[in-house]
Amino acid sequence: MLEREAAWLPPWRDLLRVYRRLEARGEIRGGRFVAGFSGEQFALPEAVGQLREIRRKPGSGEFLSLSGADPLNLVGILTPGPKLAALTSNRVLYRDGLPVALFAGGEVQFLDELDGATQWQAKKALLRGAVPASLIALA
Repeated sequence: MLEREAAWLPPWRDLLRVYRRLEARGEIRGGRFVAGFSGEQFALPEAVGQLREIRRKPGSGEFLSLSGADPLNLVGILTPGPKLAALTSNRVLYRDGLPVALFAGGEVQFLDELDGATQWQAKKALLRGAVPASLIALA
């Protein structure tokens, strides 16, 4: 994550002081909310409940395709595997929060073993920019 931070942003030690002050006032919560990530994490109080709710739900299997330039493109940074350059022509495909395929340089690369039908659906979603119905309803 630090690789993507701009040099003009304040250092983590300064942010940590501010976050701890906000936590003491009850404006944010500190803890370890997301498994697999080390270090302190901070979130709005309502986000903690939403994270717990998501954890309890079974995976939907829906695909979500994002531009390589999207800030949620953390492939190769927070997840194992190759990095995807932050270019608008590149795409990353997620299923249940995990990256399953990349589109870069006109080629699709699968990060996970998928059966033939699922691979076809994934490729179609990746190239068309799939947006789950639940997110369309929010627009």
